Amino acid sequence: MTSTGIHVNGDAPLHPTVAARVNELTTVFERGLQENLGVGASLGIRLDHAGDGYTRYYLDPNPATINAMFTVHGGVLATLIDTAMGSAVFTKLGDGTAYTTLELKVNFIRSVAIDGSRLTCEATAVHVGRRTATAEGRITDANGKLIAHGSTTILVLGPQG
Repeated sequence: MTSTGIHVNGDAPLHPTVAARVNELTTVFERGLQENLGVGASLGIRLDHAGDGYTRYYLDPNPATINAMFTVHGGVLATLIDTAMGSAVFTKLGDGTAYTTLELKVNFIRSVAIDGSRLTCEATAVHVGRRTATAEGRITDANGKLIAHGSTTILVLGPQG
């Protein structure tokens, strides 16, 4: 567990490359919180767990996430699932490799009240190739009810030089 409470793969050892990516992911996320940058700071999205091809994030709905109907904005849910799926793929990439979302598909199942009940988003890398990757994600409420599910296609950007 990191200083901000991020769980890293439970007790299971990670391959050195995966461990490096998970460490980089948690470091970047923690830095964003400390410096008030990114979706963690602006929307309250938090990284809870990172492992080999898997991430879990959570969001406690708050006034920054509200839409005109006084529910959580669909764009916020899309951002949550996009963040989780991209991060799941990132844990599988090599040194100096970056990524960007090519395609994002989100199926919204039900609306979410702004009552502070925690949302959890779990994402898994499905395929990671040299140029593209895919992942799937699910957002559930505090009672385990499905809020949204989605998939992504990601462009893998070769080692940066």
